[in-house]
Amino acid sequence: MCRKTVEEEKSCTSLIRGFSKTALAFWAAAALLHMEGAEAKTPVSIEFVLAVDTSKSVDGFEFGLMMKGISHAFRTPEIINLIGHLNGVAVTLLQWNSDIDESYMIPWHLLKGPASVLLFADKVDHAECDPIRHFTGVGGAIKFGVRQIAENAFDGRQLKIDVAGDGRNNFGVSPSIRGQVANTLGIVVNGLPIITSSDYYSYDLKSYYREEVIHGPGAFIKVANDYDDFSRAFLRKLQRELSPLLSQENSAPGARVQKAQAR
Repeated sequence: MCRKTVEEEKSCTSLIRGFSKTALAFWAAAALLHMEGAEAKTPVSIEFVLAVDTSKSVDGFEFGLMMKGISHAFRTPEIINLIGHLNGVAVTLLQWNSDIDESYMIPWHLLKGPASVLLFADKVDHAECDPIRHFTGVGGAIKFGVRQIAENAFDGRQLKIDVAGDGRNNFGVSPSIRGQVANTLGIVVNGLPIITSSDYYSYDLKSYYREEVIHGPGAFIKVANDYDDFSRAFLRKLQRELSPLLSQENSAPGARVQKAQAR
C-alpha cells in the first residue's frame, strides 16, 4: 500500500507508471506477434469476451441469474436478427475472481445464423460455476480477456471485453492499468456493475466502473439494480453493442489499423 507522504506518493506513482509502460510493451508485442498470422484468421464484425464475476460475493443462485440473463438475451429475436446482419460475431464467456480456471470457460463460438446463436445460449444455460471462489480481480479479468482476443482464431473489426461484477477490485493490478493496455491494442472495455444492498461500496460502484473499469472509444456501462435486474441490463447492453449504427460509431480504429498493417 502507498502511504500519504509526498515522497512515498511520488515513488508509488513512478512505480505504477513504470509497470504500466512495461505491461503496454509486453502486450503490444504479444498482439503484434499474433497478428502476423492474420491472413489465416476468420474475419468477423465483433470479437466479444464476456467476463462474469464469480468471486466470494457471488453465490450459486446469483451465478444462475447471470447465466439465465445472458442465455435469454441471446435467444431474443432482436439479438438474433442483429447478429444475422453482421459479418459474424465471435464470443467466449469466462468466469473471474482472483484466479481464472479455463476449464470453466465457454470457448470461442462463431455466431451467424439462429442455430449458432441458440447453440451458444444452450452452452450458457449449462455452464457450471467455478466452485473455488476468491477475491475480486477486475484487472486480472481484463488482462485475461486481452489474452483471449490476442490468441484466438478470429480477425475482428471490433474488439470488446464486457466485465460484469458486484464489487471493486481488491486483488492484483488496478483495472485502469489493464484497461489502458486493452485500449492501446484497440480493445474496448465495457462494464455492467451489479448494485447489491449488501455491498458496502455499492453506492460508488457505478462511478468506480465509469472511472476505473471501462476504456476505449464509445465505452459505456449499463447498471443492473441487483441480480434480479441483471437480465434486463445485459439485454439492453447487448442491444447497444450489436447495433449497426452504434457499432460503426464506436468502432476501435486502432485495432483495424494494426491488423491491416500486419497484412
